[in-house]
Amino acid sequence: MQKVLVVVDMQKDFIDGALGTKEAQAILEPVLEKMKSYQKPEIYVTRDTHGKDYLKTAEGKKLPVEHCIQGTEGWKLHPQVEALADPSHIVDKPTFGSLDLALRLNLKNQKKPLEIELVGLCTDICVISNALLFKAFMPEVSISVDAACCAGVTPESHEAALATMQMCQVEVKGR
Repeated sequence: MQKVLVVVDMQKDFIDGALGTKEAQAILEPVLEKMKSYQKPEIYVTRDTHGKDYLKTAEGKKLPVEHCIQGTEGWKLHPQVEALADPSHIVDKPTFGSLDLALRLNLKNQKKPLEIELVGLCTDICVISNALLFKAFMPEVSISVDAACCAGVTPESHEAALATMQMCQVEVKGR
């Protein structure tokens, strides 16, 4: 069994930028410690990536806050997160869940069975979207989320997302 860590959207705009929260700032150190417990080839990092036309997109119309616009400071991964990641394992995603990463991990799982752990931001949007996407692609793979290394838009929505993932057979650790 090969363990894989997926670090979701640990970017400036979600930590202390346009959509940052104190809860997101509080998980930075635990996420870095978690990353250090894995080997670099076992870590995949997603990066929320939008274009300059973000406000005209379906997401932008519902969340009219420009964030993670490709090439801006807010789009960049936290420097310590980026330093612990293999550049070939950084996956830009234009929406909440990464179909590209799900396909990539599914191929990897076909060669050698995986165990996938997720951490990052935001529990109630991108973390849950990726966890459920992975579960749909790989229903027999053990998928977990470390609650202590995740933060939601609000503490309440963080808890609701953890409960939903648990109901969908994603193991919730670190409570």
